[in-house]
Amino acid sequence: MTAANCATMIRPRQDRPDLDEVTLVARSQDGDAKAFERLVDRYQGPLFRLALGMVRDRGWAEDIVQDALITAWRHIAGLSSPEAFPRWIYQITTRRTLNQLRSRQRRPADTTDPSLLDRDQRPGTHTEPAVPTGPTDPAMIAEEHALNDALQTEVGNLPDDLRVCWILYANHDRSYAEIGGIVGITHSAVRGRIARARHQLAEEMTPWR
Repeated sequence: MTAANCATMIRPRQDRPDLDEVTLVARSQDGDAKAFERLVDRYQGPLFRLALGMVRDRGWAEDIVQDALITAWRHIAGLSSPEAFPRWIYQITTRRTLNQLRSRQRRPADTTDPSLLDRDQRPGTHTEPAVPTGPTDPAMIAEEHALNDALQTEVGNLPDDLRVCWILYANHDRSYAEIGGIVGITHSAVRGRIARARHQLAEEMTPWR
């Protein structure tokens, strides 16, 4: 599979029968490109949200995820166990993102729609309008949006090492052990980083209390 072919995988999810993930990974390891496309369908949204939360630029995040998926396709045959795929693909994306942040100056965030950081958005995906489930009072809605935007800004201001752990924990529901495996640090180091991130966010969000 070429890089161009892999790039075309980043597209809206299509309705196709579900298969067990372990089976999809095993088939991908045997060179089944269609099986790998199914894995892309499942993971491109979360991976894009992770990269976007770190770099806060849509185009940059799309490039990171595309590169991560190409890398995964090229090396999936060497994955020791199909069950390890979720941590492995998060690890590839996370480390590529951190390397990108270290090697180039951070670009401005795409501020046209900060709520993208919380949605299962992926490049090219059309999302139907959500059914309102929260406050209906315009003033309360505006305040809620402002609070969310302020929080996302403060998350973006966290140091890279704290931010990646916080996003994996708060936005992706990863355990300390999983985060440690993804980032390459100990369980106690993850706990410490998340505690520091929580403390910094609490201090910066004090005016909103």
